[in-house]
Amino acid sequence: MKRYLYIALLSLIGLMLRAEVPSPKHEIRAVWLTTIYGLDWPQKPATTEYGRKMQQQELCQILDRLKEANFNMVFVQVRMRGDVIYKSAIEPASKTFSGKYGVMPGYDPLAFVIEECHKRGMECHAWMVTFPVGTDKIVKEQGRNSVVKRMPSLCKRFNGEWYLDPGVPGTDQYILSLVKEIVNGYDVDGIHFDYIRYPEEAKKFPDRAAYNKSGKGMPLDEWRRSNITRMVSMIYDWVKGVKPWIQVSSSPLGKYSRIPKVPNAGWTAYESVYQDPGKWLQQGKHDMVVPMMYYKFDNFFPFVDNWVEISNGRIVVPGLGAYRMDKKEADWEKNDITDQIDYSRYYGGAGCSFFRCANVLDNTKGIYDELKNVYYKYPAQLPPLKWLDDAVPEAPSEIKVRKENNELELTWDVPEGKSDSLSYTVYYAINDSVDTQTSSHMLATGVRGNSFRLPLTDETERMYSFCVTSSTRYRIESKPSKETIYYLLPYEK
Repeated sequence: MKRYLYIALLSLIGLMLRAEVPSPKHEIRAVWLTTIYGLDWPQKPATTEYGRKMQQQELCQILDRLKEANFNMVFVQVRMRGDVIYKSAIEPASKTFSGKYGVMPGYDPLAFVIEECHKRGMECHAWMVTFPVGTDKIVKEQGRNSVVKRMPSLCKRFNGEWYLDPGVPGTDQYILSLVKEIVNGYDVDGIHFDYIRYPEEAKKFPDRAAYNKSGKGMPLDEWRRSNITRMVSMIYDWVKGVKPWIQVSSSPLGKYSRIPKVPNAGWTAYESVYQDPGKWLQQGKHDMVVPMMYYKFDNFFPFVDNWVEISNGRIVVPGLGAYRMDKKEADWEKNDITDQIDYSRYYGGAGCSFFRCANVLDNTKGIYDELKNVYYKYPAQLPPLKWLDDAVPEAPSEIKVRKENNELELTWDVPEGKSDSLSYTVYYAINDSVDTQTSSHMLATGVRGNSFRLPLTDETERMYSFCVTSSTRYRIESKPSKETIYYLLPYEK
């Protein structure tokens, strides 16, 4: 009985929070787009031109549906188990796209995803599985191109899987070399690390030889944490020295460390797998954490508080287990997820990310409809990265509106010399003046280019008010442009 009362109370609190907290102007609304085994994309490999077009069409349909629900960020899996979805001189192309390791599908999937995300005003972050590099079967299938074959000194076999060993000199440089390929070769908005930790049953990981060489008297657990922290710091500094607007983030375990409120927390990042994202945040070597918080109740709410407390002003985005609503998983109810969105909004989270994309788009338990029509009814800007650069850009000017067929086309002049470094937010109001602090007046965010088209659902007589703002790649927004009025008159029908 107590359990059901508790669930009812949480739902009531959720209703109260929705009433008190309006749709935020700034919020991350993200999904993990999983490419390993084609779980989210693609459905099957492409061996013909038709197959390639089907893969691309499938991706566009996914992004269109995300855009319709006002999502604004995609973590696309670019490295799975020592294989990648981009043109690499280091690791083989994934067989997920072409059917064979080392063979590209006739196009560059990462370049395509980035371009299509940006067309829709969404950021695209490159999601890299960091240390796991595959089972014996995967290593054998990759052949001489496998990192296990090419760099055997960096790898350890443990519990039937192969891993890059964080404690071996050279592992950090190897991961950095992959990051360099992506950052130098692609217009990504972020580098996002997954499995940046020791594996399950980490206490038994076979790294004692490396520890004996370089442990320098540290306890084993501290040494292991320091190996990962050193790599994170090195990569962060390199990225910021090349393209400082590119965000560095990770998806650590959902529970950072044991806390007094929950003495039996179970698996934690700090104690169980030697991740120390708290230190990464405190040292300023991370822009965002997206902890995998696929739990409920006491295993969720106190740990959101904990992440926000240790964030050092950086972005905390709880990762929500949309897959847990599947009957084959935990058969969660929809409100188990929406209660977590409410809590995150109210207690300092900067948004949410959903694992996985398909579990949202499949509308499991009605979650997609709920997000589209209630939680994400209006667009949201991404939170500003003020610790990186807080310079305010100039506003656009000369906003023009004209009617063409069943659309209103807006155009504007961009600030001089800034055409490639700015994106734009379009605001509007009907029969009213624009309020740029009200999410319901936000028409589109992340617009690249100097035009936007607004479909007209009906042509009753009305007054449209428009203004546009500029945003830098650090998401710093300008003052609004001068408001432009457009009257839709009966004779235009």
